Amino acid sequence: MQLNQLDYLPEGLLTASSETLHEILPNPTLIHLIGKDPAPLFISVLLHGNEPTGLLAAQALLKKYKDRELPRSVSIFFGNTQAARLGLRRLDRQPDFNRIWPGSELPDCPEIRMTQQVVDTMRAKNVFASIDIHNNTGLNPHYACVNKLDDKFLQLASLFGRLIVYFTRPKGVQSAAFAELCPSVTLECGKPDQLHGIEHAFEFLNSCLNLRDFPEHPVYPQDIDLYHTVAQVKIPKSITFSFQETKSDLLLNKDLDHMNFNEIPAGTVWGSVDGLKTLPVLALDDNAQNISDRFFKIQDGELRITRKAMPSMLTLDEKVIKQDCLCYLMERLHP
Repeated sequence: MQLNQLDYLPEGLLTASSETLHEILPNPTLIHLIGKDPAPLFISVLLHGNEPTGLLAAQALLKKYKDRELPRSVSIFFGNTQAARLGLRRLDRQPDFNRIWPGSELPDCPEIRMTQQVVDTMRAKNVFASIDIHNNTGLNPHYACVNKLDDKFLQLASLFGRLIVYFTRPKGVQSAAFAELCPSVTLECGKPDQLHGIEHAFEFLNSCLNLRDFPEHPVYPQDIDLYHTVAQVKIPKSITFSFQETKSDLLLNKDLDHMNFNEIPAGTVWGSVDGLKTLPVLALDDNAQNISDRFFKIQDGELRITRKAMPSMLTLDEKVIKQDCLCYLMERLHP
């Protein structure tokens, strides 16, 4: 796992699909392009191979400036092209490419050393801002995520929209690593291949490319809706779950992802359990402490939430749930 670095666009890059990009970039690749302002805008795409919007938005940006000078230098990191070849978040033998950045809790591996090289390279280049572009598999609005409640971070995020999520877990994500260098955001652009998501990400990238600096004043509270992730909800490996198979330990509701970014009341049913005495979900706070009992209970054979909460990233994709988590729970913050 070696980082490939280029100072030009390889032939065919601007027209490649996420499934064919590995033919041009078989390994993670960092491409540097010179612009009028030398402090580069950093863009990372395809950290998850089944999330192509970042690639398509970056291609649109590069096409726009193909025959003219870039307003600012750009460095683009093309991540897991091998998983993208198969339309997967990651290959079974791979770590998650958005959990391997400096600050990761994973054991040392070649991928972690590779991302450290990316960060070191961009630190030396005096990176201006960092944008990591993602999709999600459930029904979610577009929103930006930050890892620091800093004015410049919130200014950057608000360029994408008024909905902003602050989180500090999971560890080892790209945006948190770059938050030590510059304002950084993660963009969540809805489901893959939706034209609106591609256009929204492209417009944001183009705005950032033409941004000379960040406003000095704070973001006005009335201009954003700010939420804090208070729990990551996982399903333990020992629990069988399904949205269809009634013999599973946990049979989840088929419309669970409709609860995303909606405040749901205490008592809301998430699914039914089959003879379990202990909770079939694990809720972890920012310090990785088990707070499951604060949010969930089993009552009358059903898994219920015990307090008002707002979920995000609820998905019906069982493979994604196994590889990552079921969802996050949030509460509103006031900047």
